[in-house]
Amino acid sequence: MYLSKEYKAGIFAEFAGDAKNTGSAEGQVALFTKRIAHLTEHLKQNRKDFGTQLALQKLVGKRRSLLAYLYKKDVERYRAIIKALQLRDIIK
Repeated sequence: MYLSKEYKAGIFAEFAGDAKNTGSAEGQVALFTKRIAHLTEHLKQNRKDFGTQLALQKLVGKRRSLLAYLYKKDVERYRAIIKALQLRDIIK
């Protein structure tokens, strides 16, 4: 896979606080964001790759549901991850 174990551990260490905390919502959102960016670049060159397009749509849905969970659970954590990943210009 294009994301090595060390790279994933670095993402979780940066956003989740610990490399072994792979279940945190912030870490998962960060990992999904990196994967979404990678798939988006792939689809710019391969427009008819509908399998990848479906996978991208599913990832965006998963990230959106995790962000909705964070927003309901703790708005400050939501705002921090949005700001760190630069997902939106306007923060709720």
